[in-house]
Amino acid sequence: MSANSPSIERPALKNDRYLRALLKQPVDVTPVWMMRQAGRYLPEYKATRAEAGDFMSLCKNAELACEVTLQPLRRFPLDAAILFSDILTIPDAMGLGLYFEAGEGPRFKNPIQSKADIDKIGIPDPEGELQYVMNAVRTIRRELKGEVPLIGFSGSPWTLATYMVEGGSSKAFTKIKKMAFAEPALLHALLEKLADSVTSYLNAQIAAGAQSVMIFDTWGGVLSPRDYKLFSLQYMARIVEGLNRESEGRRVPVTLFTKNGGMWLEAIADTGCDAVGLDWTIDIADAKARVGDKVALQGNMDPSMLYAQPERIEQEVADILAGFGEGTGHVFNLGHGIHLDVPPEHAGVFVDAVHKLSRQYHK
Repeated sequence: MSANSPSIERPALKNDRYLRALLKQPVDVTPVWMMRQAGRYLPEYKATRAEAGDFMSLCKNAELACEVTLQPLRRFPLDAAILFSDILTIPDAMGLGLYFEAGEGPRFKNPIQSKADIDKIGIPDPEGELQYVMNAVRTIRRELKGEVPLIGFSGSPWTLATYMVEGGSSKAFTKIKKMAFAEPALLHALLEKLADSVTSYLNAQIAAGAQSVMIFDTWGGVLSPRDYKLFSLQYMARIVEGLNRESEGRRVPVTLFTKNGGMWLEAIADTGCDAVGLDWTIDIADAKARVGDKVALQGNMDPSMLYAQPERIEQEVADILAGFGEGTGHVFNLGHGIHLDVPPEHAGVFVDAVHKLSRQYHK
């Protein structure tokens, strides 16, 4: 099925509080989901991944990607599902040869090193090289049966570029910063291609059934304030401007998340996004005071808090809810992905605490 196929008849959404909170509309309780909620902390995920053979085979099998997307929803009363995929699907589709080294994370066989490398890559066709992602979106929407909304996502152009130029994960980011400062025109050419690719990719996810989208700028925080705006934020703003914001008769909210981006909240809020994701290094009361009613906020409990005893987890949830205070516009989440060795029952305590303790703030 292509993005231009006739629209599929879909059941009405039974729980839309996540979408409502992103649009600052009234809700009964604060909605909650977790970054990496489908993942290695769940034994059933490990079993499904073993069945798939490896991580990318799991991503490329629509039925298995759907299965792991739904697994956390069977355990916990989460308010949203998030597409099971990877941020590096776009560079992989550009022919960079993504593979995963045991203990080292993602690597590329053909990293970007020159103008010729950038000239060679094209904008991937979301219903061509990336059709497996759209197939997963369609399958998940069908199997969700309208229970909760589905979040689609992409990495930001800057974050994708860091992996593509460094050849994988990095601690110092010397190769991409060398390109940024010695050959800025080269990096901007790459970022422009990536911004066009992400826009096309997210619009295709929306057409396939994603009801909200999120851009993960994992490495924006390694830049100086000036360079963050130059190499990361302006390209995310360009994507926001190019996204289809209406689908199936309702608005499709967009969330931007820059890890370690707390100093730039006002600038992120000015992009036209609906919500700003917060990591745990900023106090949510301060964040709310700074952005006012301009955007919703998502976050922001330290993922490591899930190692604590249940009563400590509940106290942390209570403190963050109190920090945000009354009214809508808060989607509760961790400040980054859940750790792989967190006891699943602790995640359950967290989700239940958000619903139970937030009711008093929504009268």
